[in-house]
Amino acid sequence: MSRQQPLNSRFPQSGFIYFYLNLSAYWLIPGFTIYFVQGSNWFTTNFSVLGSGLAKQNAFAFWGLLVGIYFFIILEIISKYLVLSPKETFFIPLALLLLTCAITTPYLPGQFPFKSFLHVIFAFLSAVCLAFFLILVVWKLHRARPGQFWPYSLGLALIIFFGLILLIAAGIVSSALEIFFTLSATLFCRRLERKLHSF
Repeated sequence: MSRQQPLNSRFPQSGFIYFYLNLSAYWLIPGFTIYFVQGSNWFTTNFSVLGSGLAKQNAFAFWGLLVGIYFFIILEIISKYLVLSPKETFFIPLALLLLTCAITTPYLPGQFPFKSFLHVIFAFLSAVCLAFFLILVVWKLHRARPGQFWPYSLGLALIIFFGLILLIAAGIVSSALEIFFTLSATLFCRRLERKLHSF
C-alpha cells in the first residue's frame, strides 16, 4: 500500500453494528453513566467508591460490561482501517482485560487494602492503554493525511488536557473525571470511525 493511501478500503458494516455503536455512544453509555453517579458528589467520590457499595455493585459491573464491549468493538473496527502491527493492536484486549480486572477486584481499602490498591492500578492502566492506543491511531492518521485528521489530533489533545485539569481540581480520580473521560472518549471513537468509514 502506498504512502499516499495508507488506509484500508472501506469494509462493509452491518446494519446491526451501526445501530449498536450509535445506540451505545449516544444513548446507553451516557445515560447509564449519569444514572450510575446520580445522588453523589462528582468531585469528592469516584466510580470505585460508588461501586463498592452493595446498592450499586451490579450497576458498576453492568457499566463496565457496557463500556468494555463498546470500546472493544469500535477499536477493533478502527484498527482495521489502519496498517497496525500486532504489538499495536495488543493495547485493545489489554485495556479490556485491565478493565475487567478492575471491575472484579473489590475496592474496600479498610478491609482489603492490597486488593483495593490493585483495583486502582487496573483501572488506571486500562484508561492509559485506551488513551495510548488513541494517540497512536491519531498520530498515524495525521502523518498519513495531515490535512484531514488535524481536528481529531486537537480533539484528543483537549480530552487529555481537560482530564488533567479535572484531576488537579479534585486532587483525586473523581467521578467528574471518569464521566468526562468515558463520554468524551466514547464520542471521539464513534466520530473517528465514521470519518474513516467515509473514505
